[in-house]
Amino acid sequence: MARLPSLLRYAVVLTGDRELGQDVVQEVLARAQLKWRRISEADSPEAYVRRMVLNEYLSWRRSWAVRNVHAVGERLADLDDQRRGVQDHADSVVEADALWNRLATLGRKQRAVLVLRYYEQLDDNQIADLLGCTPATVRSHASRALKTLRLSPEFRTRIHAQEKS
Repeated sequence: MARLPSLLRYAVVLTGDRELGQDVVQEVLARAQLKWRRISEADSPEAYVRRMVLNEYLSWRRSWAVRNVHAVGERLADLDDQRRGVQDHADSVVEADALWNRLATLGRKQRAVLVLRYYEQLDDNQIADLLGCTPATVRSHASRALKTLRLSPEFRTRIHAQEKS
């Protein structure tokens, strides 16, 4: 699968753990293979599989996996440096480690909303469709998540700039 690295990055950002992300993707791809004829007929098979990854993450039952985020060797800056335009590697590593730790405090849906909004660049209506809720619920999850995170002023400024564009 040509999109496997992207799918793995997506799962790692959702789960906060490389091994768990790989487990989620492996489980999803095993199920997708059994249904591939139907999936391949969808408008966007990649979007279908990504949604399967999201659903698998949201239904994951291992409680240790929800809160166990490994910042060392698994930094957000390492996952997507090119997309984020890293300026100073040392600063980005410190910021990414702090972000991983803050993300670990969120519930699954709040974390999923932030990943879908800021990593996947989806709007509230698209996120609501994926999560099976209303756009107002998405905004509520995002608001509560950002409040919980108590983000640094620099990061908060970047998020508000993304929301306006």
